[in-house]
Amino acid sequence: MKRRNERAITRVIIATGISSVVTQLLIIREFLAQFQGNEFIIALILFNWLILGGIGTILARWVTRDLWAPTANRLGWLSLILAGLPAVQILATRFLRDVFFIHGSSVGFYPILTYSFLIIAPYCLMIGFVLPYSLFVIRAEKPDYPGARIYIIDNLGDVSGGALFSFALVFLVTPLKAVFLANLPLLLTACLLLSRNFFRSRIAIYLGTGMTFIVLIAGIFLEPSSLFPPEGKLVYYEESRYGRIEVQQDHEQFTLFVGGVPQFGSQNLSMAEETIHYPLAQLSRVQNILLISAEGGMMTELEKYHPASIDYVELDPKVAEVEFRFKMIKKIPGLKVIYQDGRSYLADSNKIYDAIIVNLSEPDTFQINRFFTDRFFDLARRHLARHGVLSFAMKGFENYLAEPQRQKLSSLYNTVNDYFKHVLLLPGQKIFFLCSSQPLNTDIPALLARKNISTRYIKGYYYGNLTHERIERLNDLMDPKAPKNRDDYPQLMRLMFQQWFAKFSTSPTGFIAVLAVVCMVYLVRISAEEFVLFSTGFTVMGSEILVIFAFQIFFGYIYFQIGLIVTVFLAGLLPGAWVGDRLRYRSKQTLALADGLLILLMVVLIVALRQGSYRLPVSFFLFYGFVVSLICGFQFPVALYLRGGDAPAVARTFSADLIGAAFGTLITSVVLIPYFGIIWTAAGLIGLKILSLMIIFVRYEKN
Repeated sequence: MKRRNERAITRVIIATGISSVVTQLLIIREFLAQFQGNEFIIALILFNWLILGGIGTILARWVTRDLWAPTANRLGWLSLILAGLPAVQILATRFLRDVFFIHGSSVGFYPILTYSFLIIAPYCLMIGFVLPYSLFVIRAEKPDYPGARIYIIDNLGDVSGGALFSFALVFLVTPLKAVFLANLPLLLTACLLLSRNFFRSRIAIYLGTGMTFIVLIAGIFLEPSSLFPPEGKLVYYEESRYGRIEVQQDHEQFTLFVGGVPQFGSQNLSMAEETIHYPLAQLSRVQNILLISAEGGMMTELEKYHPASIDYVELDPKVAEVEFRFKMIKKIPGLKVIYQDGRSYLADSNKIYDAIIVNLSEPDTFQINRFFTDRFFDLARRHLARHGVLSFAMKGFENYLAEPQRQKLSSLYNTVNDYFKHVLLLPGQKIFFLCSSQPLNTDIPALLARKNISTRYIKGYYYGNLTHERIERLNDLMDPKAPKNRDDYPQLMRLMFQQWFAKFSTSPTGFIAVLAVVCMVYLVRISAEEFVLFSTGFTVMGSEILVIFAFQIFFGYIYFQIGLIVTVFLAGLLPGAWVGDRLRYRSKQTLALADGLLILLMVVLIVALRQGSYRLPVSFFLFYGFVVSLICGFQFPVALYLRGGDAPAVARTFSADLIGAAFGTLITSVVLIPYFGIIWTAAGLIGLKILSLMIIFVRYEKN
């Protein structure tokens, strides 16, 4: 093969890596926006992506052996198709969402799993297919070409794609513009490869390239219409680094959506009055207020108390800008907007407040859950005056309190009860928790009357809705045995996960059982070297999910950082594979060393999370991800060498790594973390690598 043809294929592989990582990150963000930002969705996307990639890798060997000889021409045409698919994939995600599901409805675990599988299947199968196929094309004319080199070149493209997304595209352009920019290199390199090898017709090459270019451009022009709501009209749209921001108008009502979740509207008098007056009515004087997130009408109600200062904490500056622009929030005297994560702000601040009002949705994500854990309640207590009140709310109920919801409320009640002497639950559209070191009064209208504060909803409806018997009954229903919600063992996330299934009359048990059977069948059919790669892929992706979830808990803004986390978990693969390729002849020692280092790293993570989780900087998690991926890359060339390095070995080792990563993603996020917590999940990953280490010694003691 001519040297320049080999270089042309290398450029295609790098461009494919750039395209695949940017597309993966865009799809993750798209599904977060379409399905209301649940972190379990990240795991579902990654699982489907990796399992489909592993299937594509296996198909590459089967197809090239029996049906389709590998040629540079075919690689070029496949790459052209691949360059156009991401735009189609994102548009399909948006347009078909309301075809498969009722607009605005909540969607269950299995439908999301199936929907994401179908949407990304064409692209992921081709991505898995193209990498080994590229190696087979080169080896058709250069049989001694090392398989590890393709792995290294692909990693170079992956890291470049992650860096491009994390440091440029996420700040500068919308998703379909990002797709266009990320796939231009693949379009150009595929065209150049075809120009060198396809001699039948230049017109066919230009036509194919032009059609792909048109698809990418069409995606940009179709982007605005893909976001139009079925009812009302879209009056504002922007891709913030923290989430997608949309404002929809229906008659005179404006509703703000962040990450696909309706945050609040401009007209919700009852909720504004309850949120503000329930806690503030308890105070004899109101000077300093902390408001974590806000809702239309709240500032008007706050103004009635004439506080000296109101610190309104909002993570995303663009969200606050939109709130004021559409008059969802009123500017009042003493109001100060702080652009920071609410929990991080409290950790850094010394200010003492008369009331801390948390106006967030239910803790159905790790980002929200961190405001309902033991550490947050302790933090809030230390920032309250002696007479101060902490207030937050959960979803209410009409007449019957279902057991999952009772356990959820009980877990919260038991957790916050450790930090506040008096905890009162007030039922209604939402169940409000009032927490204080001083006694609390349930007669809110009487307290407001003494302060000469007028209300419309509370004055007219409070006594009819919140009878003394109903308040007493709700507080008596709390289960003192319900486990407490901790940062490292998020009980509410487990309960929310179970409630997600119960809502649709389904269960995770069947899925987990099928997953376990498939996993066992696969494991009994693979070699020792493939098991080592399987366990490493499992551990690396399990670690990545651990870091993603821990990042949510400690820092709270994964939508922005997901690209950076994925990038650092890719960045180490390249130098790791380079070093591993040079040490591949010392196979047993190298595999054992890598497994031992992974075990050591997991121990370090456990100790760090247990001892210094809230003092750990962002750089710790990023450096940890880099080192884990470095060791993963270190093992791959060694395992490939031990398997012989031929075409079947390439396909099997690539697929073992991907399938292990897929199972690691899903089992860690869906089973281990919700049911056992972060620390025990890390311990489980250590156990898997110990098993891998034992297999290495048993396998090579026999030889």
